[in-house]
Amino acid sequence: LTFPLLSVTLLVSFGSSMLYGYNLAVVNSPAEHIKAFYNTTWFQRYGRGLGPAPLTLLYALTVSIFALGGLGGSLLVGVLVERYGRNGALSRSALLVLLAGGFMGFSRELGSPEMVIIGRSITGIHSGGCTAPSSWLSPLQPFLGGWRRLCIPTGCMEGIFICLGIFSAQVLGLPELLGKDRFWPLFLSMVVVPASLQLLLLHCFPESPRYLLIERNDVCGATKALQRFLGSPEVQDVIEEMQEEQRSLSSVEMASVWQLLRERSLRWQTLSVAVLNAGMQLSGIDAIWFYTNTIFENAGIPVSQIPYTAMGTGTIEVVAGLIGCFTIERVGRRPLIITGFCAMGVCSAGITISLLLQAALPWMRYVSVACVVGIIAGFCMGPAGVPFLMTAELFMQSHRPAAYIVGGSLNWLCNFTVGFIFPFLQMSAGAFCYLVFCGVCLLVALYVYLVIPETKNKTFMEISHIFA
Repeated sequence: LTFPLLSVTLLVSFGSSMLYGYNLAVVNSPAEHIKAFYNTTWFQRYGRGLGPAPLTLLYALTVSIFALGGLGGSLLVGVLVERYGRNGALSRSALLVLLAGGFMGFSRELGSPEMVIIGRSITGIHSGGCTAPSSWLSPLQPFLGGWRRLCIPTGCMEGIFICLGIFSAQVLGLPELLGKDRFWPLFLSMVVVPASLQLLLLHCFPESPRYLLIERNDVCGATKALQRFLGSPEVQDVIEEMQEEQRSLSSVEMASVWQLLRERSLRWQTLSVAVLNAGMQLSGIDAIWFYTNTIFENAGIPVSQIPYTAMGTGTIEVVAGLIGCFTIERVGRRPLIITGFCAMGVCSAGITISLLLQAALPWMRYVSVACVVGIIAGFCMGPAGVPFLMTAELFMQSHRPAAYIVGGSLNWLCNFTVGFIFPFLQMSAGAFCYLVFCGVCLLVALYVYLVIPETKNKTFMEISHIFA
């Protein structure tokens, strides 16, 4: 593994996957401070404060608007990459983050809650439009020796950086750091740090070799980029393999989303992608990430201990992500995803039981924390990265982009739904709201068990025959 290849992979992961994870968790710690700011601003404007329901609605919009921005960004990424290249698309996305950081950082000084909401939506556009690190690694994996064993599941590597982003938000949200009331605008605007680093350093690296050769037909540019990334002048084998891929792609007519949905022979594969991606977000993990402090407060954890408890769950999250990354090729996709969803379903039911019994048994608060940890660990070890991996394995190249659009759109829409509805679900159903997530998780696990085959070490034709 050469230093340039490692550097560009870390740089892209730091500015995309890790930033996405940070934005998932950054609104959790300063929630009460942001609500107080909204209430104060409303009083200054209209002479009266916000009631509990309107305040919850405004804050839920602040949390969930990130996912709507992500949906828009994911639909625009193809246009950006085609026009500006992968490096150019990343640079323009980083500029968006700088704009978003300015909106959120100066929102309190200008007395504008709208600036926080706009800033969150722009960060969502960035997260949805970011090019994944696999853009650099995927065409080089067969030539990376021992490193290949670590990066075959590149989606898992991205998942680890998402976990690191969530953990960094939990650490910075501690009262000793940026968890105080006067620091919350700075806390939200810290997104500009990784974006600035990416913007400053990305121009030091060449464009993605795969993009140069396959998309731009620039053999000379791709050769120079490969020589730098691999640290060797002998790159002809890699060039020939990518040229073979280019020839195969040129003979394939790409299917549209509508064509994919109408394709009878792929009906079960398409339904499986929809179930996996929707189930991944409706499993309750977004509620845990967005509203961890509120969940722990309702569970009876002392307010002074909540930030440290949340940070502990973040640590376990990173460890679980690493375990999932290094076991997926040994255990297989199907066992991990079934086990993960079952564990999440059982732990969601466990939260309901512990909340109902905590008045009579005070030690049940610790059971609630253990169940939250179980949900996070179950998600990171299976459902976090496997759906993206299986989407690529269930479809041939002609239908794969459309399948990613279907899965990605459902992913972001369900993310928005959970982020927006959960506070109201919690207010109306109380402890029983977690049974909704329990039902979703167990139903998805049952669907995978009955319908989806193991895809590890199987060709597309073998998988298609099993579905047929």
